[in-house]
Amino acid sequence: MVFKSINPYNGEEIGAYKALNQEALVEKLDNSQKAFESWREVSLQERCHLIKKAGQVLRDNLEDYAKMITLEMGKPISESQSEINKCAWVCDYYADNASTFLANQPIVTDADKSFVRHDPIGSVLAIMPWNFPFWQVFRFAAPTLTAGNTGLLKHAPNVFGCAQKIEEVFIKAGYPSNVFQSLIVHHDQTEKIIAHDAVKAVTLTGSERAGAAVAEISGRYIKKTVLELGGNNAFIVWEDADINKSVQIALTARMLNCGQSCIAAKRFILVESIYDEFVHKFREATMSLKSGNPLDKNTTIGPLARLDLANQLNQQVKKSIAQGAKLLLGGHQKGCYHEPTILGDVVPGMDAFDQETFGPLAAMIRAKDIGHAFTLSENSNYGLGVSVCTQNTDKAIKYAYRVSDGAYFINELVKSDPRLPFGGNKKSGYGRELAKDGIMEFVNRKTVYIKY
Repeated sequence: MVFKSINPYNGEEIGAYKALNQEALVEKLDNSQKAFESWREVSLQERCHLIKKAGQVLRDNLEDYAKMITLEMGKPISESQSEINKCAWVCDYYADNASTFLANQPIVTDADKSFVRHDPIGSVLAIMPWNFPFWQVFRFAAPTLTAGNTGLLKHAPNVFGCAQKIEEVFIKAGYPSNVFQSLIVHHDQTEKIIAHDAVKAVTLTGSERAGAAVAEISGRYIKKTVLELGGNNAFIVWEDADINKSVQIALTARMLNCGQSCIAAKRFILVESIYDEFVHKFREATMSLKSGNPLDKNTTIGPLARLDLANQLNQQVKKSIAQGAKLLLGGHQKGCYHEPTILGDVVPGMDAFDQETFGPLAAMIRAKDIGHAFTLSENSNYGLGVSVCTQNTDKAIKYAYRVSDGAYFINELVKSDPRLPFGGNKKSGYGRELAKDGIMEFVNRKTVYIKY
């Protein structure tokens, strides 16, 4: 089997990648186990040094890596460059903090000495998506490799070029052979990989369906999982909010990466008194976005990553209109390109409210008051993040308990930050990435008890 990487902007083939045969796949898995046995003997100081070097490799090759992202999945080049820089940041973060995170934790007991140590567990399989093809991988790889584990990457087939570039980063940084490997395989090989004795855990970022399937397989083999799945984030605007500021935050929250993000704001829940003003200004701001070739540094909206994704979004738009939503802007599709689109008077029961919309579609929803806004926000199977815009931040903090999501941002879009734990609740998954929590997901918390 050969996987072809296609530029969604012009349909040109970027690269072709031959799938591993069974023998080659098993060899890579065996090599990952062998690499772990020596990699865990490398000092934490040296592992921190290497992840720091990986960050520098990313910076030194920023233009090359950013271009590959844009060619393979259509992200505007300026955003691709930002993605590479963020990957370098997460490398620096764990280089600077892993020693503190992984230090022995003394605990007073009846022993003469007792403590918890944090040891690596083995090879960790990462099943990663195409929408942030470098960032999603590095926020797994930086803590996981630095903790002493080895990494296996099963990337999305449309970004196998990025997968090869990522493997190149670790080679250039001086990592030992097979500490990080990219697996060019079809998804039907997933169970075989998980079942292999070398693989001790799995982390997946992807759809609810993919997460459920991987969790079921992993459970059968008693392998730990971390799942970061879909989202249908609410962006709540109170009546006292600075509307101009809120609109600019909202525009980025929805349209960054052409809306192809699990943590993008998708449901804009607006208190009735400011609904018309917010929608009018958001529409004007959306009309100022520049569509075009994503390699043009002035482009802010590129194509969606694949034709099927654009088709799916367009079907959600059409069905929502049939269900009673008002088309306020856009709504048209041409190939992989879908116009930035705004739907008004969206209510529960419409596709634009109930489903995750992975593209430049903003659903405008009326709320009677603040309490009703939070009720609407919670009316979702997902639980990744919520934004609230208000000038009364003290009051907003008191509402944090009303939110079942994994993140609550006041006067800012929901975003990932190496210094903060990231993850969701409900059908958005479980477990945490980034910060101290992220490095602790794939270590053996080992109790040590001593009497002299």
